[in-house]
Amino acid sequence: MTTSTAAHTSGDPLPAARRGDQSAFERLVAPERGPLLAHCYRMLGSLQDAEDALQETMVRAWRGLPQFGGRSGLGTWLHRIATNVCLRAIERRPHLTLPVGHVPAADPAAPLAPPPVERLWIEPLPDALAGIGDGAVSPEARYEERESVELAFVAALQGLPPRQRAALLMRDVLGYAPAEIAEALDTTPAAVYSALQRARAAAEEALPDRSQQAVLRAVGDAGVRETVARWVRAWEEGDVDALVGMLVDDAAYAMPPTPTWYRGRDDIRAFLLARPFAEGRRWRTTPVAHNGQLAFLASAPGPDGRWAPHAVEVLTLAADGRVAEVVAFLDPALVARIAPPPPAR
Repeated sequence: MTTSTAAHTSGDPLPAARRGDQSAFERLVAPERGPLLAHCYRMLGSLQDAEDALQETMVRAWRGLPQFGGRSGLGTWLHRIATNVCLRAIERRPHLTLPVGHVPAADPAAPLAPPPVERLWIEPLPDALAGIGDGAVSPEARYEERESVELAFVAALQGLPPRQRAALLMRDVLGYAPAEIAEALDTTPAAVYSALQRARAAAEEALPDRSQQAVLRAVGDAGVRETVARWVRAWEEGDVDALVGMLVDDAAYAMPPTPTWYRGRDDIRAFLLARPFAEGRRWRTTPVAHNGQLAFLASAPGPDGRWAPHAVEVLTLAADGRVAEVVAFLDPALVARIAPPPPAR
């Protein structure tokens, strides 16, 4: 790879990138990195796998750029590469899900189950990494950007056959025409229509009646701010009754990578008292932005007394604004990678 001063001054980096200028290539693809990461995450359900797929996509794009004719837009071309990279990745590992519904709810008196040897669980996506914004990517899209990375949506996608998943994402999230999707998947528009019909039916059956974006709008900004403040205050004051009071009666509380999860306020209360709020445990809780949902970073004092990230909690709200589900991601390596440092207070 070579560099060129002209690449830094030219308005269009494409010609220099085609000649092998790496800095021009980086400028060319920079605006596409966030959307591509989000697409790979939707396809794969894992931030780690999505980052690997994005890296492979960029390598393939760099090598193939001299043959890029510009007949389709750069973003379309890159998404086509990324989709096929993801399809190959899916062949090499099991599809991911979430503990709730995958295994039975646990007894809070029993010990936590060990994490599975294989990675089985969907991972959270920080909104900032993928540049997730409000509204839809395209007028042709059926789903908003934030809606399309919600945990329930990503989980529903992982239950689809890979090519149906790709067709649904390319049409209903990215807004590509069936002919473009057919070219990307090396199939026919008729096959794309058929895959879309089956994928939409399966996704609608798996998805909740209302997305979190619709619920958050109904709750309103003031209601959301109140929920955030109450959640932070309850954790930091160790007020289990206040936390449980924010839950719906049949709320779920999951903690991947352990498959253990709990159903119902009584069992969740028993778990909270026995573990997170056992004698002497303290927490700092910071609002963060993950999967377009309410989310929090929970930090605890380490052996040296310094506060360290412990978990990222992603909340799903019920229609009345109470908390229907908490997914507390506890994998230390994952949390360390995606969590900002806890603020000093």
